[in-house]
Amino acid sequence: MPRQRNDARAPYGLDDIVDIAVGVFLERGYDGTSMGDLAKAADITKSSFYYHVTSKEELFERGVGRALDALFGVLDEPGSLRGTAIERIRHIVRRTVEIVTERLPEVALLVRTHGKTEAEKRALERRREFDRTMTRLARQAVRDGDLRANLDPGLFTRLVLGMAVSVVEWYRPEGKVRATVLVDAVEALVFDSPLWSPDA
Repeated sequence: MPRQRNDARAPYGLDDIVDIAVGVFLERGYDGTSMGDLAKAADITKSSFYYHVTSKEELFERGVGRALDALFGVLDEPGSLRGTAIERIRHIVRRTVEIVTERLPEVALLVRTHGKTEAEKRALERRREFDRTMTRLARQAVRDGDLRANLDPGLFTRLVLGMAVSVVEWYRPEGKVRATVLVDAVEALVFDSPLWSPDA
């Protein structure tokens, strides 16, 4: 649900506006949301809304940008840059699940993006770039003998990252499953599975 102000006299900052927009986009869909809907959710006038941003598209890009920036930040971490390919993949998978739990609304918005508009297409292309990095590592892990020789690296990437981000549909921070338990569970399902093992 969009966040509502507790004090009508307190002005919104840009981060607050993006928070509200992400909530409305998730509730109504990006295509189904107008600037009027966003202004109503924030309980401010449209002219006040335009003080912060130029368009609905900018709000969408800022929202999914939070998720994408966090994910790409993982690729610059030492765990993603050092060690064997399979060790780097393990780090990326764990951190991806952590980011899902930390940036749940923004990742959900990214996952539900279908590429109907130019803004959505740009977001999807950045997501595919992330996937391509993972696929290159999976290919190297196959060559290293750490993943089974007949494994399709692209399929591995789609299945593993798909599982990692699909938890946005049910995970809730206030629920019974703690984030650390979820991270460990996804890691175990991926890396303890005989499906990927070179010895299978």
